[in-house]
Amino acid sequence: MGLLNALGLLLARVLLAALFIPAGFNKIPGYAGTAQYMESAGVPGILLPLVILVELGGGLLLLVGWQTRLAALALAGFTALSALLFHQFWVDPAQALFFWKNVAITGGLLAVAAAGAGRFSVDGRAA
Repeated sequence: MGLLNALGLLLARVLLAALFIPAGFNKIPGYAGTAQYMESAGVPGILLPLVILVELGGGLLLLVGWQTRLAALALAGFTALSALLFHQFWVDPAQALFFWKNVAITGGLLAVAAAGAGRFSVDGRAA
């Protein structure tokens, strides 16, 4: 893998992780409000610990590049599901931008899952 590709994968992982790590972390102090928001969308609030684990844990795995393909796939599924559950533009047209943003993020995560972590990662060091 060339240096440009390795740097591109590193940057992709860092930028994607920069979305998920704070999102997961911020749900901890805002636990009650987030659980209530989930419930308002028909998602059981009891799933919030799993949401935090996926966002925070998956984001950290993506950042360091360990088990990157699995983390990216899990985050891609989570992001696609979030788009369908929380950004229903067919019900509320104001949600269209958020829906398509999630679709684009899902695409980026699938690209990372396909390419792997790259040279500058825990996965890359093990190879």
